[in-house]
Amino acid sequence: MPANATNSRPRPDHSTLQLPCGHPSCQQYFKTAAGRTKHRLSVHPIIPQPVSAPCPPSPELLDPGNDQQREDDVPFNADEVPRPLSPPADVNAEFYGPKNQFYRNYHKGLDGRPCDENSVFLSLGTLPPPLVERPADDWTPFRNRIEFEAAEFLFCKDQMSASHIDTLLDLWAATLAKHDNHPPFANHRDLYQTIDSIPLGDVPWQNFAVKFCGDKPDVDIPPWMNGSYDVWFRDPREVVRNMLTNPMYADEMDYQPYREYASATDERQWKDFMSADWAWDQADEISNDPDTVGATFVPVILGSDKTTISVGTGNNEYYPLYLSIGNVRNNVHRAHRDAIAVIGFLAMPKTARVHTEDPKFRKFRRQLFHSSLSKILQPLKPGMTKPEVARFGDGHFRRVVYGLGPYIADYEEQVLLGCIVKHWCARCLASRLNLDDDALDRCREYVDALVEEGTLLEIWDDYGIVGDIVPFTNDFPRADINRLIAPDLLHQLIKGAFKDHLVDWVEKYLLLTHGKREAQRIMDDIDRRIAAVASFTGLRCFPEGRGFKQWTGDDSKALMKVYLPAIEGHLPQDIVHAFRALLEFCYLVRRNIITEKTLTEIQDALARFHHYREAFRDAGVVPTFSLPRQHSLKHYIQLIRLFNAPNGLCSSITESKHIKAVKEPWRRSSRFNALGQMLRNMLSGTCLSAVVMALRMYQNLFAKSITLIFPLTGRFQDLDDAGGGHACATDSAPPNGSNTNVLDVDEGHDDGEVDDESTVLQADVQLALTPRALIRLIPPFLFKQKHPNDTRDISEVSEFHFPHYDGGISVFNSASSRFYSPSDLSGIGGMRTEYIRACPQWRNGHARNDCVFISTKPELEGMQGFDIARVLFIRWFDTVGDSPDEDTGMWIVRPAYRANHSPHMSIIHIDSIYRAAHLIPVYGAQFVSHDLKYYQSYDSFRAYYVNKYADHHAFEIAF
Repeated sequence: MPANATNSRPRPDHSTLQLPCGHPSCQQYFKTAAGRTKHRLSVHPIIPQPVSAPCPPSPELLDPGNDQQREDDVPFNADEVPRPLSPPADVNAEFYGPKNQFYRNYHKGLDGRPCDENSVFLSLGTLPPPLVERPADDWTPFRNRIEFEAAEFLFCKDQMSASHIDTLLDLWAATLAKHDNHPPFANHRDLYQTIDSIPLGDVPWQNFAVKFCGDKPDVDIPPWMNGSYDVWFRDPREVVRNMLTNPMYADEMDYQPYREYASATDERQWKDFMSADWAWDQADEISNDPDTVGATFVPVILGSDKTTISVGTGNNEYYPLYLSIGNVRNNVHRAHRDAIAVIGFLAMPKTARVHTEDPKFRKFRRQLFHSSLSKILQPLKPGMTKPEVARFGDGHFRRVVYGLGPYIADYEEQVLLGCIVKHWCARCLASRLNLDDDALDRCREYVDALVEEGTLLEIWDDYGIVGDIVPFTNDFPRADINRLIAPDLLHQLIKGAFKDHLVDWVEKYLLLTHGKREAQRIMDDIDRRIAAVASFTGLRCFPEGRGFKQWTGDDSKALMKVYLPAIEGHLPQDIVHAFRALLEFCYLVRRNIITEKTLTEIQDALARFHHYREAFRDAGVVPTFSLPRQHSLKHYIQLIRLFNAPNGLCSSITESKHIKAVKEPWRRSSRFNALGQMLRNMLSGTCLSAVVMALRMYQNLFAKSITLIFPLTGRFQDLDDAGGGHACATDSAPPNGSNTNVLDVDEGHDDGEVDDESTVLQADVQLALTPRALIRLIPPFLFKQKHPNDTRDISEVSEFHFPHYDGGISVFNSASSRFYSPSDLSGIGGMRTEYIRACPQWRNGHARNDCVFISTKPELEGMQGFDIARVLFIRWFDTVGDSPDEDTGMWIVRPAYRANHSPHMSIIHIDSIYRAAHLIPVYGAQFVSHDLKYYQSYDSFRAYYVNKYADHHAFEIAF
């Protein structure tokens, strides 16, 4: 390059975090106004008063802070309004919600009363003891905040290797040399030693070794008999106490069992763990001891699952043991917070193939599992009968009584836990030959009696019991493993009954019915139908259909959302009905709040599934339905009553912890004797998390993440990037002469309340046609706004009467919709954010114009209160019929046209948009073209299903 060559692009200087968020409780700082705007819209949403919306179908969509209008909106005398029935006098009751529409009966014995650190109960209203004051600049063991920020970034966020840390620190030191200064750490060893010296969150890892102690042969002793097996664990009592004292859970924790009802109908509902019967029954039993009255019951929830780190050579399998507590609410569990912790790594004895089926080895492996659990959980045992004092996140001390709660496990793990023979049920005594027969539940007393009276072979064959194994729960009070098996949505329903059973049976049915060649042709068309489904927020794409081998739980969940319309037309109605029944069962049990009405709907869906699945047996696809995972559906209603809504106890929660607890620490290890390095990495990360928690306790730092604070170089200004407005409302040109899209934000108020009526979007929707076409639609829109009582169709109004507009127009690429959807994977408050897009070029390619639900008849429920439209301006769809399709259970819509056969398009207020909608073509019996692309889907068919399976919120409104 010539010496006089210059770079035409100026190099920007490093920008520090200078712009504060501005929210009263937020300490975040930002480099750009755009970043600050995005943060405020997502973390501190502005929720203006919405238009009326249809009443949600279930109580989970009701916000206790938002009063709902009565159906008969007429004047009334408050004294004449029928009062809700008072709860029984022998329980502590509390009404809550708008107009006291719900009430809770709290357990009187274990009522979670605060006490002092000496276990003396406090009088009502006594404030918790103050925290020990700490200086604002106390970052011990770090010298300052920059050191802590650097440690958190390098170790937790970026997870940088030791050699890369040294390289970065050397470069950092080179830039500071001229200032005679130094980077925060000398090298990676200095960083690691500083983290290890953190005094908080330090529950150290311990280990014990297990050996075979039985009789050994005189010669040719199998290697496993002489082996030693290490089990690593952390004190579960200390882990539980750390969870109890976490201030982040102070408002997300239940201190006593309760039962929840609707005030008007006394209909019961189940949501969080402490609202179910098992916790109440345990409290009844515990409170028989007068010393426990007033204590807090702390159920200990366990889960274990083997995981494979990589497909490489060597020992790459690990067996983590997880722990949580039932006091923490389900939304915290689902948000994957630190309410679930790894407390152990169990041993996995291996042997040569010749000894794999040796009965002694199999017994040793089973008993090793149970003995290890018993040993690990021993520190909790004294507190299961005698209360101890623990501090909670709200600052109060309380007496606590521990108890072993549900165990989260897939079926293979349930076989091991329940000491049963494979192909039997871990919860009931139904014969493996016909699992769906009515049968008694398994219980400890009944199993002990069978073991005492019968031989091991008899109880193995007749009852499916492995009689020579002692369950770990036998060592603890009030514990029965057969009654503690939790439901498992992931393995029993999603990967089991749906993917491994019904989806595989479809292929077998086609082969038996049509022969190999025609079956492959139909399966290819099903794959093309799946691949042709339009994009939707949160929906996984299948570019090649379902033709791949390595399935994950997320793949199965995504396939559930689009599979039913893809097979309709290729399979008999009974098989389509079987899929519909199973999908409805899955979506009903996945709800965040389950009412008695929901239980009736679950039972109905299960009965329909059992009826229509017979089509597979009649066709010779399967000889029997005695399948343990499919049989487990029969127990769901009972388990919901016992343990609450199953989405708080799903194995997907523990499996998601594999990433942080096992896989990431393993990747950071040297692969040699990796477990010790993994434990150190996990412990260090826990300590850093504890520092963040302490900072929030002592320094009142409520930002989502700790961020560096620099002196402000200029005066902070409120966000004023654009004026507020409705979709399609016009405005002047963007400020500062910019020609980019502008985000319209109403800064009027931010009360933080949850809006569970019609969705109010935080930005305007892009109008994906030309401005000239938009201009033609603006005058009719303005006319309807000025003359709302004019009942004429807009086509009957002369253009002479239309208002004239020649101002500027702002066009937007997307809109952020924020709404209450606790049954989906949403934040800790149940809020979900999705984007509605109308882009002429989506990812530099094709156009994308999403569909939306528009509230048109708010007095009606479900789809009868909505219309469907596409965001292309508003391209309307007509609803076909007065009810959903009988085969799929989904409503059908088709593009709407005016009398002159032109597409029905208009402009509407953005406030009338409820949320995004997803449409899937009604394929019928026709085969899909090989050339059809998913982005052409909305333009290529005459009719569409309104996909109520797109997510759980759609299922609850598109009925």
